[in-house]
Amino acid sequence: MSDTVSNIEMSRRRLLGTVGAAGAAGLALGAVGGAAGYAAAEESDSGAALTDVGATEVMFHGKHQPGITTSMQSRGHLVAFDLAPGAGRKEAASLMRRWSAAAQKLMAGEPVASGGQDTGIALDAGPSSLTVTFGFGRGFFDRTGLVAQRPAQLDPLPAFSADRLDAARSNGDLWVQIGANDGLVAFHALRALQKEAGAAARVRWQMNGFNRSPGATAKPMTTRNLMGQIDGTDNPKPSDPDFDRRIFVPESGKPEWMAGGSYAVVRRIRMLLDDWERLPLDKQEKVIGRKKSDGAPLSGGTETTKMDLDKTGPDGGLVIPLNAHARISAPEANGGAAMLRRPFSYHDGIGSDGVPDAGLLFICWQADPLRGFVPVQRKLDRGDALSAFIRHEASGLFAVPGAPRSGEYVGQRLLES
Repeated sequence: MSDTVSNIEMSRRRLLGTVGAAGAAGLALGAVGGAAGYAAAEESDSGAALTDVGATEVMFHGKHQPGITTSMQSRGHLVAFDLAPGAGRKEAASLMRRWSAAAQKLMAGEPVASGGQDTGIALDAGPSSLTVTFGFGRGFFDRTGLVAQRPAQLDPLPAFSADRLDAARSNGDLWVQIGANDGLVAFHALRALQKEAGAAARVRWQMNGFNRSPGATAKPMTTRNLMGQIDGTDNPKPSDPDFDRRIFVPESGKPEWMAGGSYAVVRRIRMLLDDWERLPLDKQEKVIGRKKSDGAPLSGGTETTKMDLDKTGPDGGLVIPLNAHARISAPEANGGAAMLRRPFSYHDGIGSDGVPDAGLLFICWQADPLRGFVPVQRKLDRGDALSAFIRHEASGLFAVPGAPRSGEYVGQRLLES
């Protein structure tokens, strides 16, 4: 990189290139390259210094929790917990206090002593853009006696015809999203938080994901999913004037403890890759409504060119078919409904029949899922050409409060209200 810093010793706590939660201007789903978002260090005389990827630290405190507008990371873990039998508000508050303290250390690249000794998994690595994000599921409020504080936005999602949901891998009292640009750093955080849960909560489900690594492409670009499609072009951007209104709960919003927070819809979407890959390229592009090579709409232009939904071809038919995924999901086709998609791909092996268990750990963020995810998914459910090649296998909805102030823990304004 052009901003390489030489002959400077960097400690794990004194790292430049910090990315604030609200400072990821220009973020699109998978805009991972992030050359401007990383600080680099060359080896110094004292030994091997942290690389640019390892040196980047994301702040724990801020207006919004990290892992929402933070640039996409190459490794991710999603894990849901249920409070243990007999655990209530007191135990939940103690758990969130422990988790918040651990997350702050982990994100700074510091060891976390659990039971008197850190596991050492992430020794020698810097923070690597680690983020830890916490959310509360609908059942959390029943377990803690805080039903009166439960947001209406946590009402159960409606059923969709394409759903094949596994209840054991859906929902949960507590949700944790971990992202990092190093696999060992991400796993270290997962293991530390699992141990910190102690007897207060038990793992309900856990999923692992990945994206492109920073620097894997010649220039920053929108990521591709496992179907080979550029995915995330129409994501709202922090530079948009209405971004905060669409993605975050306002300071004057209700309930008050959710000010600065957001709602995460989590869906495990299996891709039927064998069926998809049998389609000729031109048919794949008609299913999506965009060119596979560069993500440009079939109506012409580049990836960021606005789709011309009325353009017709020589045969008089619409260039972008009526059932194309990009047409149906476009904000202009959904009354402006928008959500910030920030997923990970996943691959959980190949079955005895040779079929890969692979797809997308879909995560989307919005100020209100009833105005973001739900109307768009309802429309997709009625006629999206892509539906024949995907299957929704798990689902969750979580309230993610704003970031804690200095000296606070995540959820303190709820649990001590």
